[in-house]
This record gives sequence, structure tokens and C-alpha cells, in this order.
Amino acid sequence: MLIPILVFDVALVAWSLHLMEKAYENKEFSLMLAGLLVATAAAAMMVVYFLMGHCMSYLLKVA
Repeated sequence: MLIPILVFDVALVAWSLHLMEKAYENKEFSLMLAGLLVATAAAAMMVVYFLMGHCMSYLLKVA
């Protein structure tokens, strides 16, 4: 399950870098903000995945 999530995260980071590059070329703040939000979503998805993994392993150990 980790491999598809990592691939999706890499795609999100690549997309955010593409958005930020276009924002720099066109001097548009909205594209820079969109790139920042996409990168933040990718980071948050990884944090939630690892937190849930630790939570589920703990709950399975207790049960």
C-alpha cells in the first residue's frame, strides 16, 4: 500500500513544482499559492499515512 501512495505523492510534488515554475515565469501569485497548497497536501497525506500505520499496528497489538 505504501508504493501507490509514494507514487501519488511524487506526482503531487512534481505537479506543485510545475505550478510554481509557471508562476515564476508569469509572475502570478495565484499559481504560486496553488503550488504551495498542492505540496502541503502531499506532505499532509504522508503524515496521516504514517500516523495511521502506527495507530493501526498499536491497536492490532492490543487486541
